[in-house]
Amino acid sequence: MKTRLRLKHSMKNEPPVSGCRAAGLAGALATLLLTSVPARAQEAMTPVLDSGDTAFVAVCALVVLLMMLPGLALFYAGLARSKNVLSVLMQVFTVVAFMSVLWAVFGYSLTFADGGSLQPFIGGMDKVFLMGIDGDALVGTIPEYLYVFFMMMFAAITPPIIVGGFAERMKFSAVMVFMPIWLLINYIPMAHMAWGGGWVFNLSVQDFAGGNVVHVNVGIAALVGAAMIGRRQGWGSAAVAPHNMTMTMTGGSMLWVGWLGFCGGCALAANGFSALIMLNTMLASAAGTLGWLFVEWRQRGRPSMLGAVSGAIAGLVAVTPACGFVGPMGAIILGLLAGPVCLWAVEWLKPRLGLDDAFDVFGVHGVGGILGGLLTPLFALPALGGLGFAEGRGLLEQTGINFGALVFSILYAAVTAWIAFKIAAACCKGLRVDADQERDGLDLNAHGEVGYRDIG
Repeated sequence: MKTRLRLKHSMKNEPPVSGCRAAGLAGALATLLLTSVPARAQEAMTPVLDSGDTAFVAVCALVVLLMMLPGLALFYAGLARSKNVLSVLMQVFTVVAFMSVLWAVFGYSLTFADGGSLQPFIGGMDKVFLMGIDGDALVGTIPEYLYVFFMMMFAAITPPIIVGGFAERMKFSAVMVFMPIWLLINYIPMAHMAWGGGWVFNLSVQDFAGGNVVHVNVGIAALVGAAMIGRRQGWGSAAVAPHNMTMTMTGGSMLWVGWLGFCGGCALAANGFSALIMLNTMLASAAGTLGWLFVEWRQRGRPSMLGAVSGAIAGLVAVTPACGFVGPMGAIILGLLAGPVCLWAVEWLKPRLGLDDAFDVFGVHGVGGILGGLLTPLFALPALGGLGFAEGRGLLEQTGINFGALVFSILYAAVTAWIAFKIAAACCKGLRVDADQERDGLDLNAHGEVGYRDIG
């Protein structure tokens, strides 16, 4: 994710700086300034809280919370069958709560604190339990507490996206074991390596808001989970069709709104750059909707609500790595490409893989994230309205760096997801519910409640 440090963006023709890198870059910049300017000038350059930036990032954090609760929960619940709607809501809701607590206890520290000799791979323990942070601590021009909260939203929304891969058949106990293990061995190291000063950070990969850390990561994890757990009963038939598209459209709309804060807030400042990011995000989603819609219309003879919402999400996923590097027209083209490509992944690739990725996490998040990561350098070209590359770097070099980071992300995501699922299976005597429980539905069997009750 890319943040705008005032000094950096006062220079012309400089591409934006990676945003979740804000803490590390701010610290490095402060050290440089304090060792190279007179004492009187140091005081003038000391970071100062900006109320406008603070208010902007706070609002962005709140809309990201909205995009998961209830946005993601409703989006997924509508895609489930009615007998499993409450189980999906329960899994998303509790995972968000669980990850939020773990982020405050150790996640923030292991992501952003100095890891010493292990810094290329993982952070340190200096800020475990948020020690050493108070109301006066700043990251850039916002309170560090707010930065903790904003980044908590990323850590909280990423794991529950994986629920869409194994929905309607995984034990709730196994979900609650898998998620903290995956957070610890996958998300936190990936976030640190990309945003907290690790080796990926130092490559200057063009990935603004988490194409690798969030979308490629969860897409591969969902695919691994689908392979290890197996297909749902009745997979491939009308029996597993979504039960409530009104609910899915409502949740998808909340995701769209929240995504603007997800990407825009990464600038950590209320300015023209954050406005560009939000505009790019909006346009890519709108174009993704149209791209998926018209191709589906041509193929099937009629457009679907599910296709329109899926196209919007595909556009949002693809623009996540690109939103801080491309111009508005580039964002539109990227969205127009993402819709049909993700439709291809769902309609053609998924059946040939034979894996029951229930809500198409890999087809939309995984494939969309890979597409966005590969095309970001192309649309970052100034000739195409983009903001360019780091000094001395060209298109081929930047594309190669992005490609290498994607390959690493895919491999690391696959291995760590397999380990986390294996540990969960060992702890819970298997990952999957009994056949009878799956047939009757997880709502009653897992939670003793139902999403809908007959009136009569």
